[in-house]
Amino acid sequence: MTAQAAAAFVMLFVTIGPVELAPVFAGLAGHKGAAARRRIALKAILVGGGVLLAFAAGGTRMLALLGIGFPAFRIAGGILLLLLAIDLLLAHKFGIGDITREEEQEAKHEANISVFPLAIPLIAGPGAMTSVVLLMDRADGSLGAQAVVVAMLLAVLAAGYAAMLAAGTLSRLLGVTGINVLTRISGVLLAALAVQFVLDGIASSGLVR
Repeated sequence: MTAQAAAAFVMLFVTIGPVELAPVFAGLAGHKGAAARRRIALKAILVGGGVLLAFAAGGTRMLALLGIGFPAFRIAGGILLLLLAIDLLLAHKFGIGDITREEEQEAKHEANISVFPLAIPLIAGPGAMTSVVLLMDRADGSLGAQAVVVAMLLAVLAAGYAAMLAAGTLSRLLGVTGINVLTRISGVLLAALAVQFVLDGIASSGLVR
């Protein structure tokens, strides 16, 4: 159970990216007062967390309705997460976990930045949504294992909220180099987890006997 919790925390921490979220939050909301920043950060976490919890609760049903088997989803999800890992490692932008320059400019003029771009796609992005469904599937119907995944998700969301509130301090302490180092370490861990999901999908598909 400890290993499962660690794997879930690492995957969710990497795909949600509390550390990477902080400088974006500082850029979009740094000019606002402390009370306004707290409101924006809290709403972003609640909305993004709500979306991810909905995927955790209903992701398997959604796949069943679409006629998508879990072996296929494991392989596809693993490939998506591997692309995100390459993005983190090499600073190549595949558009998976980031907003475009045009979206960033629009967000600066958006009255409610807590929903876009903070909640979606920065917190509840494609990588995080995929991770939640894959982790719940790996729980294999065990309520205890599912509770661990949800607990790790809540822990990462709490870290994201704390990172946004301390965005200015984090940016000063870590700097661009420090954030890039943490991002690349996260990319290595996510790449290994992504490959494991692809292997799990191939093994459960029956293609390899």
